Amino acid sequence: MNETIVTEQEILDALKQVNDPDLHRDIVSLGFVRNIRVCGGEVAFDINLTTPACPVRDEMKAEAQRIIEGLRGVDTVNVTMTAEVKPHSAPDQTAIAGVKNIIAVGSGKGGVGKSTVAVNLAVALAQTGAKVGLLDGDIYGPSIPIMMGVKRELEMRDGLIVPHEAHGVRFMSMGYYAPGDKPLIWRGPMATKALQQCLLGVDWGELDYMLIDLPPGTGDVHLTLVQTAPLTGGVLVSTPQDVGLTISLKTYRLFQQTNVDMLGIVENMSYYICPHCGERDYIFGHGQVEEAAQQFGMPFLGAIPLDSRIRSQADLGTPIVAADPEAPIAQAYKAIAERVAAQVSIKNYKGLTEGNILQPRDIQAGEAELSIVWGDGKVSTYANRELRGQCPCAACVDEFTHERRVDAASVPADVRVLNVQPVGNYAVRLVWSDGHNTGLYSFEMLRALG
Repeated sequence: MNETIVTEQEILDALKQVNDPDLHRDIVSLGFVRNIRVCGGEVAFDINLTTPACPVRDEMKAEAQRIIEGLRGVDTVNVTMTAEVKPHSAPDQTAIAGVKNIIAVGSGKGGVGKSTVAVNLAVALAQTGAKVGLLDGDIYGPSIPIMMGVKRELEMRDGLIVPHEAHGVRFMSMGYYAPGDKPLIWRGPMATKALQQCLLGVDWGELDYMLIDLPPGTGDVHLTLVQTAPLTGGVLVSTPQDVGLTISLKTYRLFQQTNVDMLGIVENMSYYICPHCGERDYIFGHGQVEEAAQQFGMPFLGAIPLDSRIRSQADLGTPIVAADPEAPIAQAYKAIAERVAAQVSIKNYKGLTEGNILQPRDIQAGEAELSIVWGDGKVSTYANRELRGQCPCAACVDEFTHERRVDAASVPADVRVLNVQPVGNYAVRLVWSDGHNTGLYSFEMLRALG
């Protein structure tokens, strides 16, 4: 037995050599090292990561163990890996209080396998130990009930819908209100109300990640989502050919205009592997999605091949990630899920340490002015009467000529903000004392005015 006893400070100093490859800082300064215990030559401690889906979890553990085993006075080392997913730092976290991160999965175009990707990513994240939810936002073509293998009716508890659970994932779909081939013949307002009910009227409980499978396009449902919930980020799914990719990028532009960060893009149906010779055939082309990712500065999350087992397992209600976790296809989904989780961790870390110039930390409404503290620390103040006169809504500005309809002199001198209502990641709705409440003030506009 060693007579020299290592100190806690020596252990911390040594562990500064271990770096998180995504956050680019050592695990000590990040606060990952916890519960150091020293008993003679026995050393034990925890490394608490920002996601249980960390792709370098095992390597980090091995490196930390090797470094501490090399210290004088250490005989044995026990490293326990834990994880605590950090929540998205958003202006309004009350909409779905127990959900830490909301991830929208979109494609812009139907038929690219977006729902299948969303389901398998959700199950893959749950398999790491994360608490995961899945919302079928494809109101008109819900497919999640079939893919998750649950057909029984939903139940209510304390005025909230109880989500179904399968493969470790809690999920909700409008497919339970229109089963089989029964269509939902709804206009836009009814569809958006249904999405809000699925999002806010469900007892989701505590979740680390909620994935939302968006419908094709960039319409009412998408706009309702980005206005109702503070999204952590978006994931695009596209097939390699130009037609699929061009339409998918419309969803990217929607996210961009509503201040939703891109977590990355997935190339689905990337290639086909011949079962006889093992050769790859790039049926829809090759490399276009990764090139687009580089062009638009978003991560390329990975490629999923064409494989009949993906389809057959979805039809059976057991996603391939659950049915055959060790299969190469399942491993491809798992790798993408890990990269998505890593991007969420990076975004949340930067939000806490660097701030976002278009993301307010605090908004205060006073008798004479509105003040905003931005993510980068800048403070902007706006005189109430002037800000009311700048309202951008259709009642105040002609949508076609862009001429202002409201005379500044008609705005009451003592007008003030009665209520500030966050709208997703990108705007606030201001309720004014003169009764006006239809104006959405984007953060981009407010930053420019301030």
